[in-house]
Amino acid sequence: MVRQRWAQGIPVGVIVLAVVIDLMTPTDTTSAPLLATAPVAAAALLRPPGIIAVGALSMVVQVILGRVDHTFGWHGGVANQLTLLAVTVLAVLINRTLESQSARTRRARQVAAVAQAAVLPRPPSRLGDLRIAARYVPAEDEAMIGGDLYVVQDTPHGVRVMVGDVRGKGLGAVRAVCADLGAFRYAADEAEDLPRLVTALEGALLREGGRRGGQEQDEGFTTALIVEFAAGLDAVRIVNRGHPPPLLLDARGTATVLEPSQEAPPLGMAALGTWWAPVDTFPFPPGSTLLCYTDGVTEARDEAGVFYDASVRLPRLLRHRSLVGDPPAPAQVLQLLIEDVGRHTGGRIQDDQALLALHRPGPEAVRFPRRPRV
Repeated sequence: MVRQRWAQGIPVGVIVLAVVIDLMTPTDTTSAPLLATAPVAAAALLRPPGIIAVGALSMVVQVILGRVDHTFGWHGGVANQLTLLAVTVLAVLINRTLESQSARTRRARQVAAVAQAAVLPRPPSRLGDLRIAARYVPAEDEAMIGGDLYVVQDTPHGVRVMVGDVRGKGLGAVRAVCADLGAFRYAADEAEDLPRLVTALEGALLREGGRRGGQEQDEGFTTALIVEFAAGLDAVRIVNRGHPPPLLLDARGTATVLEPSQEAPPLGMAALGTWWAPVDTFPFPPGSTLLCYTDGVTEARDEAGVFYDASVRLPRLLRHRSLVGDPPAPAQVLQLLIEDVGRHTGGRIQDDQALLALHRPGPEAVRFPRRPRV
């Protein structure tokens, strides 16, 4: 807000500069061309009444300067006045055009936000004792949604989760995301275990690829994490199909990368062969947070080409955060991670980021270690 108010003063600053230049230069030198830039600058910063006021002020200042220099004639006076008037009218027209384009952009973003909420709804913040937070960071502000996805569902078999990344961009990727989510929501309730759930997802993706045909039939795939929490939340079962492994943060902020015991290709490639993906089980003690994300996080690079490593950087952030307050909530963990990825890349978001944090509350006694007071 302060920067915007400062920017709105630029047109007046241009007029002041023109006055200074005119008074410091010989009388045969005119600052009228500089005065003409004031309404143009106002076109992008002010509303039409403000633009007209700047234009009128420029015309008055030009008349006064012409009288002081004794140069207010047809060429040095009336012609410049007509030029300033024409530039002011043009500035108003430019402003109206910019405002119309801005309104269309706002409407497009509103539509995109509604589409995102429909295609990729935010999961509930709590399912039983499990605390949940989700964030989607698009690589392009106008896109709002791309090929990354997450879904959390309470099923008869426990809480099940999928985080994935669809190959491709644009509307084709969005259609694939819809197919993935629809298949998961149905199969998560019906499949008795994770292998059957994965088989159902494979079948749905193959059918979708067949309907789309062409390259998508042969090369369409989705990297995915399929997660299931055991009753009581004391363990988490994971099937990893070519996706970045999740991060397990314990109650003290220590990070463990949950690598799969055996590599497996992404979903949707069953036409090229059959692969067995193991179900890996990991402890999920009280106070733990399971952090899942797409390759927009793991493949984020700095200027030297170094990839972002959440397992190293995030624990440092969490320990620093815990020195000034309680351990952060899942939503705060995601915000810390997103901000740190931005710092690592210098603000250049290179790919969409879908992030999901699932937290099991721990006893009040379980806290991050604090630095003793001196």
